[in-house]
Amino acid sequence: MKSFVTALIGALVCVSPALAGEQEDCAVAAHLVTADYPLPRVARAIAQKELKVVVVGSASSLLAGPGGKQEAAYPARLETALGKRLPGVKVTVTTFAKPRTTADSMEEDLEHLVHSEKPAVVIWQTGTVDAIRRIDTEDFRSAIDQGVAAVLEADSDIILMNPQYSPRTESMIEVQPYADAMRFAAMQHEVPLFDRFAVMRQWGELGTFDLLDPTKKTDMAERVHQCVADLLADLIVQSAKLAGANDNHQ
Repeated sequence: MKSFVTALIGALVCVSPALAGEQEDCAVAAHLVTADYPLPRVARAIAQKELKVVVVGSASSLLAGPGGKQEAAYPARLETALGKRLPGVKVTVTTFAKPRTTADSMEEDLEHLVHSEKPAVVIWQTGTVDAIRRIDTEDFRSAIDQGVAAVLEADSDIILMNPQYSPRTESMIEVQPYADAMRFAAMQHEVPLFDRFAVMRQWGELGTFDLLDPTKKTDMAERVHQCVADLLADLIVQSAKLAGANDNHQ
């Protein structure tokens, strides 16, 4: 166990000082992106110098344009961000995006994906389509619970990511109950949540991004995806450190 912890700490402490500058425009209140729960499989993968991440979600894991511009979307940027934070670790991030898919439909694919891809961690982003279709929030929570359980039972970690915040659609689509349901599910299962809804709302309040801009400029969208990638990478690394610290005290 000591050799595992030593290897883990060695892999995690070498974080590039340039990263602070990269994230200056992405700043949010510390409590919005915090490592509350460990990622033990991620910690183990980092110690073994190979980290595989699978992003399961809808169209918001891509950018608008020909082919979805996957290279500019946050999963590709996450791979780069993790690589910078984890020198010497081979990082791969694979995306499985299914537009217009509810949590219940995604949940059916999660177990298969985990068994076939064998990732250290699954990032499950969902909730937007459920909100648009006004899926019963109890049914939504049930789907989240079953999906999380399936991933954990298959020996992968999981991070939940709730819907995007958009002031332009807030009056038409009631997203808040679904975002809240995912917060509660994360606490109940003791898994990390990337609270994208709260993060983006604060960006709008601080003027970091003009989320009311009707033009939906590509450069702003790419900046948002970069910020999501950077904050998510921080959450993953800090949650892995938390797992290492827990092992060190056992």
